[in-house]
Amino acid sequence: MILAIETSCDETAAAVVRDGREVLSNVVSSQVDLHAEFGGVVPEVASRAHLDLIVPVVRQALAEADVRPADLTAVAATHGPGLVGALLVGVSAAKALSVAWNLPYVGVNHMEGHLFATLLERPDLPLPAVVLLVSGGHTLLVEMREPGRYRLLGSTVDDAAGEAFDKVARYLGLGYPGGPLIDRLAVTGDRTAIRFPRGLLNEGLDFSFSGMKTAVVNYVRKHPDADNADLSAGFQEAVVDVLVTKALRAAESVGAASVCLGGGVAANSRLREVFAERITEAGLTALVPARSFCTDNAAMIAAAASWRLANDGPTPLDDGADPSLRLL
Repeated sequence: MILAIETSCDETAAAVVRDGREVLSNVVSSQVDLHAEFGGVVPEVASRAHLDLIVPVVRQALAEADVRPADLTAVAATHGPGLVGALLVGVSAAKALSVAWNLPYVGVNHMEGHLFATLLERPDLPLPAVVLLVSGGHTLLVEMREPGRYRLLGSTVDDAAGEAFDKVARYLGLGYPGGPLIDRLAVTGDRTAIRFPRGLLNEGLDFSFSGMKTAVVNYVRKHPDADNADLSAGFQEAVVDVLVTKALRAAESVGAASVCLGGGVAANSRLREVFAERITEAGLTALVPARSFCTDNAAMIAAAASWRLANDGPTPLDDGADPSLRLL
């Protein structure tokens, strides 16, 4: 029974998970409204909000799970990657609770948490699997032979997909967060009206979204009266095409039995639709997790912590936060 804390960016989250699979509580407090006026996450604002929210969020997670500290096996926290100030709040809170309650502390890689989010929904997931992790800070293709055994197949050479969504939304004057706003607006647009280039579509397993973002800017400069809904739909379609095409190519290259989505951008409705359709058509198992397990949450951190505790033991208390922590 693990209490986990997640504060890598702008969500303050806590969860209690039993046996690495059974989610007893999963509390997330979002800071979107705090950062909207700035058009993006402000690290100092995020850190201060975590300080205010961490105690009530942890208290709520314990209450919803109906557990006491004496029922817990360990306390875990995301110790990287992420915003260093935000990470320190969660890591410090988890360490303090581990000392106060005389429980082991487990530090978890945020990206490994996203990998374990797939196993929360499908403990019987056919392996090996290729996991497409898409967020505001990362775009990765990871081969998962089994829990704890990973191989990086591809990553972005410039902007992450979520970052590109936010930048395009900002340029179009849509607001923040950009991804959900483009997703909603694209529903009313014609995704065939404007065909934007697909960066590195036919080249290997790495991604490039910077040029796709620039293509939107250049198009709007030439066509200032272009409809934002069509622009959003066309850009989104280009990004989704690249993501799904590369995921399929990666699956074929390693002989994967299943392909999974993960990360905040995995909540995008068009990506979820096209991913499920094309992966299934290829004869592979497609896992599109619930949106609550796509965005940052502590249940996935608890699941990863359960495995790490069983296989690696507790994390030393002098282990700090690492904003640049790598998965591999």
